Amino acid sequence: MPAPELNEEMDDVAPEVVATRVDITVGPEDEGLRLDRVLARHLPEFSRTRLQALIAEGRVQRAGQPIAGGSAKAVAGESYSVEVPEPEDAKPAPQDIALDIVYEDDHLIVVDKPAGMVVHPAPGSPDGTLVNALLFHCGTSLSGIGGVRRPGIVHRLDKDTSGLIVVAKNDRAHKRLAAQFADHGRTGPLERAYLAFIWGAPDLPSGTVDAPLARHPVARERIAVRTGGRFAITHWQRLATYADTLGRPIASLVECQLETGRTHQIRVHMAHIGHPLLGDTVYGVGQRTRASRLPDSTRQALDGLGRQALHAARLGFEHPATGEFMAFESALPPDLARLQEALAAGG
Repeated sequence: MPAPELNEEMDDVAPEVVATRVDITVGPEDEGLRLDRVLARHLPEFSRTRLQALIAEGRVQRAGQPIAGGSAKAVAGESYSVEVPEPEDAKPAPQDIALDIVYEDDHLIVVDKPAGMVVHPAPGSPDGTLVNALLFHCGTSLSGIGGVRRPGIVHRLDKDTSGLIVVAKNDRAHKRLAAQFADHGRTGPLERAYLAFIWGAPDLPSGTVDAPLARHPVARERIAVRTGGRFAITHWQRLATYADTLGRPIASLVECQLETGRTHQIRVHMAHIGHPLLGDTVYGVGQRTRASRLPDSTRQALDGLGRQALHAARLGFEHPATGEFMAFESALPPDLARLQEALAAGG
């Protein structure tokens, strides 16, 4: 069934909520199933959460009467009407902020996020975020996530992590992309590869960190390796090693591939095995002592970084509409490129 066409026009004086009505007839294969599941199968462009909200608002009717709840059982041959209101405008304000757009179509947008940009508005960052920028850039091409005209965030990058991020532009794309990221690539192709500059040089050329993560028991803004935490797996490979003024290995460039996507996962996992990220003042114990062993030019490059040395360099996923595998790459941004050049020349 094609997605319903939503009216995008708004009255400048007294906005009127325009709704589209979709009629569905239950087939024999849906007999006895929960109604919200049946609706989700017939209307794949909407998430079950969105459909449950429409039911709760009385917008799903049978014979002119609202359905009491999503747990009601569907009856073969019965018809239901679903009233889909036009998406509301998102509360965050659109802001004209420059974006490095790698790819965009009617379903999604891939952005190369700069370091320093927060993904989503929060108490400490109410504006200037990626969401604010996307609301301005995408405008009415956002057909609504959960009934709100907003970009659908399916994964995040820390404020001070640069690199690739994909965002959904409609409910169906959001649901399918979110399912891929929640599945962690177990049943389909998904690639998330990061470049990180770490202190020291691991003994092995590659390895895996399998350590559960949870909130720190005391410092609640931090994440820690904790028994009973959520499972988290990071695969790493050493790409280069850099020496200090005495020729001793002082830092390395590693590629990290995520099997899971937990908050601060790479930063915590690399610190856990004794190789915290350069510039990471939260998880990088002894940053100042380690930095004192660097040549002056390298130390200046590190001081000028002002963030953890982490970049989301590769991103691959199945397109939510076509099923095609999409792959994108991002080169090191100028600040990390300067650090790499200084490390390579600093022996």
